[in-house]
Amino acid sequence: HGAQAPACAHGDRGAGSATLKRPAPGAVRAKPAGAPGSMRTKLAAAPGEVRIIGGQWKRTRLPVAKLEGLRPTPDRVRETLFNWLGQDLGGWRCLDAFAGTGALGFEAASRGAAAVQLVESEPSLVAQLHAFQQRLQATAVRVQRGDGVAALRQSAPASLDLVLIDPPFGSKLFQPALQAAVPALAAKGFIYLEAPERWSDEALQALGLVLHRHLRAGAVHAHLLQKE
Repeated sequence: HGAQAPACAHGDRGAGSATLKRPAPGAVRAKPAGAPGSMRTKLAAAPGEVRIIGGQWKRTRLPVAKLEGLRPTPDRVRETLFNWLGQDLGGWRCLDAFAGTGALGFEAASRGAAAVQLVESEPSLVAQLHAFQQRLQATAVRVQRGDGVAALRQSAPASLDLVLIDPPFGSKLFQPALQAAVPALAAKGFIYLEAPERWSDEALQALGLVLHRHLRAGAVHAHLLQKE
């Protein structure tokens, strides 16, 4: 998740934080998915694929292209995110600004989201996302080749219930993406931010956001944010 072309670059809602121990090498290169011998390891997707965890396509496995910098969100993190959000996203409007493999967006659609826009700039990944959509007959999913920040800026005010932001970790897209997401977010909507470091309360407050949930899994910091 989060690969971009080089030239482009509601359940339990109390505030909280969690830390997951660094797991042994598992489901996805550079972002392992489970500890050795655990049931989660046995259920995790094999290298070169991602697994939808819940909803109508539960346990469906989707192949992942071998592409430098492609970093799918691991099973454990996705499972935690959708525990935070609640298992039923019926009627939600979602935008995945850096779709990559589409793991997050298809997970949202699997759980009943009414509209999921997947934005990706890498042509090979766009083709793969189209293939996934057709295979799953995911009528709520729309795949768009383009720039994720621009797509957020073009979204109607307060039109999105969930914005997924997981750009390449080495990029400078985090701040622009968050800035573009805030006006598009509904009053009670959520922003999921996946980053290589934890964002401070002060930095988020400057954008009009507050931290709702946080966890660390190895090198990944997962944030669930809301408007202040």
